[in-house]
Amino acid sequence: MAHGGDIYRYAKILGCKSEEIIDFSSNINCFTPEGGVYFSGETIAKYADHRYKELKKTIATNYNLKTSQIAIFNGATAAIYELFRSIKQKRVFLYTPLYSEYEKAAIKTKKAIFKISRLGTMDEEVLQNGVVVFVNPATPEGTYYDNDELEELFGIWTKHNCTIILDESFLEFEDLPSFRHKITEYKKLYIIQSFSKFYACAGVRIGAVFSSKKNIKKLTPPIWNISSLDAEFLTKRLSDSEFQNKAKKIHKQQKGELYKILTSSNLFTQVFESDANFFLGRSDRAGEIFSHLLQYKILVRRCFDFDHLDNTFLRFAVKEPSAHQKLKEALDALP
Repeated sequence: MAHGGDIYRYAKILGCKSEEIIDFSSNINCFTPEGGVYFSGETIAKYADHRYKELKKTIATNYNLKTSQIAIFNGATAAIYELFRSIKQKRVFLYTPLYSEYEKAAIKTKKAIFKISRLGTMDEEVLQNGVVVFVNPATPEGTYYDNDELEELFGIWTKHNCTIILDESFLEFEDLPSFRHKITEYKKLYIIQSFSKFYACAGVRIGAVFSSKKNIKKLTPPIWNISSLDAEFLTKRLSDSEFQNKAKKIHKQQKGELYKILTSSNLFTQVFESDANFFLGRSDRAGEIFSHLLQYKILVRRCFDFDHLDNTFLRFAVKEPSAHQKLKEALDALP
């Protein structure tokens, strides 16, 4: 299971429609506002502004950046691949476990890969002029490394003149402090930002790289690499403060509910504390749990393909109350 969200494959296996699957494998915000974002025929008919000025202004306002520090891509994954293409250093240090596309992008650009376990002491030395990749909050267990912890690592990386790629795609769920302010301080820092997670728009493929103006100019996304609809949707969603406030409130409530369901099931030897919108659970019965839940049309994320994890780990994303209730009923039915 290389990624979460593959409801189409499992719907085919189960012989049902994809919308019948309750998808706990996909870590997208469970709150979607009532009423959609509507587009005029003019929006669809005309070319987008390929510089995406309005969208960049809105992102800059939300993330306390300058528009010159933002590059827009057709999803965070596309941003990762372009970033690896543009970085010339050949040694990459991945703090694992992490999102698998980082390793794939490093392989595609013929870089030497070194892995440092976040689950250990993280005291392995990086090499001079290497590329460091760190996700915060991390996946799949949701650990947030606070500014003191990250400052210590940052000091090591900068001492070795490393290029730093910091992925902050899950930061907004709990209003956690960002390292974006370091962009002006350290010129070899890149921040990866996915908008699909918190803003509940996985079908709208928009991601970004935040970095210095000089670094951003080196990136070359294709012209019109996102559509007029994508740009207008995200501009409106980012401008919706009511959505943001309500989403954070609902996330807090639902996260507590999911944690209680998992821990009270007595099926897990450990449910990890998380600063994101998902929980990692460990159980000797993980394979059995996965198969059992699938019979209830509930899909969770198996995690044996993450570095340092095995087939005893499952990840559950925070969902709406009705989904949580069905999960609880299914877990309670497991003998």
